[in-house]
Amino acid sequence: MSAQLEHIGPDAATATRRAAMLKTAFGPVIGAALEDASVIEIMANPDGALWIERHGTGRAREAIALRAGDVERIIRLVASHVGFDCDREHPIVSAELPGTGERFEGVLPPVATGPAFAIRKPAGRVIDIETYVDDGVLSGADALVLRSAVAERRNIVISGGTSSGKTTLANALLAEIARCDERIVILEDTRELQCAAHDLVALRTSPTVSLESLVRSTMRLRPDRIIVGEVRGGEALDLLKAWNTGHPGGIATVHANSGRAALTRIEQLIGERTSQVPCQLIADAVDLVVFIARDNGARRVSEILRVDGLDPIGGYQLRRAVPQDLVRLKEGTKR
Repeated sequence: MSAQLEHIGPDAATATRRAAMLKTAFGPVIGAALEDASVIEIMANPDGALWIERHGTGRAREAIALRAGDVERIIRLVASHVGFDCDREHPIVSAELPGTGERFEGVLPPVATGPAFAIRKPAGRVIDIETYVDDGVLSGADALVLRSAVAERRNIVISGGTSSGKTTLANALLAEIARCDERIVILEDTRELQCAAHDLVALRTSPTVSLESLVRSTMRLRPDRIIVGEVRGGEALDLLKAWNTGHPGGIATVHANSGRAALTRIEQLIGERTSQVPCQLIADAVDLVVFIARDNGARRVSEILRVDGLDPIGGYQLRRAVPQDLVRLKEGTKR
């Protein structure tokens, strides 16, 4: 085995050894969960509890208890694989698992009472719009609204809480976009979005390249549509400017507790860049706000709001979107 690793080069050999060590450190229960297509998230708590969330059944505690030393070893191995320091001065590890790309977040004391981590698995397959309707996540009318919005190049913000299904819904819309003959640029922190478009550029942040920098760079890559996995900071301003000046038809997700709150959240993010928040730009750039909620493990798109500009006192004019609205709307106009 060692001779074979030397043959493929020292860097590759080291990476292979680390991946093997990490697989062993996970143990049989976590290892099986990583290979189980129904598993969404794997969480190890400071008290040793292991929680696994699955499609359809929600989150459940496993019978086993993890030792603090084993959890810490996993965190340190992940940190080592991506070249991060991991000690009391650097107790947080944000990374992707080697080879498979699951999102990993690990914490050590003193920021937690004991070592803990969460592994978020990317979607194993893209759930299409028809399946959303069949499963009761989306109504037939709302499905038509979203399809029309994609076809007519409307800018869509998908909002919801943590693990509400924002990214999965974005992937469903990307499946619709892939049928268009357009150049798509996707920006995200970790690879979760999937798009089968033939002309596709997928960019990812790094420790030295922010999402804000990627949005600005994207303008020189000649995109037809700009997709952002999750808007988290001042890049919201650059994205809305891009959407509003020749690059319509984009999608972005944002954490918020309602459709209306999504616009307030965007204001807050833009406020990280400037004290003068351009509400008119937000109203002009965002066409639809979709809110997807999760209740007892079940997900449902509870509202799709159409943004009709600002009212006389500067508030957003929002109303429930219906298919006829988008079909009648001319490109670049709101009423």
